Amino acid sequence: MQSILKMRKAEIKITVELDDNNMPENILWESTDAQTKDQVPVKSMILALWDHNYKNSMRIDLWTKDMPVDEMKRFFYETLQTMGDSFLKATGETLIVEDLRDYCAHFADKMGIIEGQ
Repeated sequence: MQSILKMRKAEIKITVELDDNNMPENILWESTDAQTKDQVPVKSMILALWDHNYKNSMRIDLWTKDMPVDEMKRFFYETLQTMGDSFLKATGETLIVEDLRDYCAHFADKMGIIEGQ
């Protein structure tokens, strides 16, 4: 008798409310795996997807009109840091991730972001 495995699925839904000039006013996300079923408001998002067939990436970068510049700097800093974590986990390439972390420290210094806060 053959065992039938049921694949588990999860959905992430992103809703972007636009003004008359198609500028994001609100970004909301929700997930079927979240503890709450509420839509969660965010000020910025970066979504990157890898297209295996065409061997290229596709991206969606959005931020609301009222996203503060200091928060955008922090968002980019934290995104770069976590991209390093993901790259290390996926490839085991410790040396280049150390270089990326050095750059992140440089970025934080130049942007006036105090690391660890």
